[in-house]
Amino acid sequence: MLRRLIAILLTVYAIAFAFGALTAVRWPSIMMAMSWIVQDDIAGGLESVDWRELGIAHGGPYLLAALCFYCSAAMIAAKRPGGVLWYVMGLFAGIPCLYLVTFEPGWWNDPSAAEGAIAGVCAGAFLLMLAVWELRLRRVRPQDAAAESAPVLLSQPILVSDPTPQAIQRPMPMKPTRVPAAIARQRASFALHGRKIQEKRRRAAEH
Repeated sequence: MLRRLIAILLTVYAIAFAFGALTAVRWPSIMMAMSWIVQDDIAGGLESVDWRELGIAHGGPYLLAALCFYCSAAMIAAKRPGGVLWYVMGLFAGIPCLYLVTFEPGWWNDPSAAEGAIAGVCAGAFLLMLAVWELRLRRVRPQDAAAESAPVLLSQPILVSDPTPQAIQRPMPMKPTRVPAAIARQRASFALHGRKIQEKRRRAAEH
């Protein structure tokens, strides 16, 4: 969760510097359009400035800072090395934003809106750098802690008792069933008839 939050904050800084780069590039175009509209001395003063070169000179560092912050956020979110390096490069690329405001002596006693905004951005960038560096150190600590706190497993023989033989179960004798009287008489007559036939065959065999 902490890593994701830091990556989101880095993305916010990247978006802010990208917006600054876009503004620095587009503002000279606006000033060039104004030079076509206004007349007299103002037009002469505006035409003497190369607004396109000025926009590229100021917008280039902001765009580079935005790219560096975005790469740092991507590296941190993916848990890959290089997030600190990209962040430091973004800080150096964003140094020109300090020259947007002229800090008067003792400005912290009664700062203006612009001075407070620039100071807040710089303080947030410094705290974010500490957080990024802390993430770099925390990458190694959990592994060491896991290696130190890993329990030592001792191999002990496990005695397995022989399974007890199951008792031999004898089949239960079937209970005698009662036969109806009619069926019993029919079976007796069949048996008597069979004995008579066997007796006749035996006598015929003797003769």
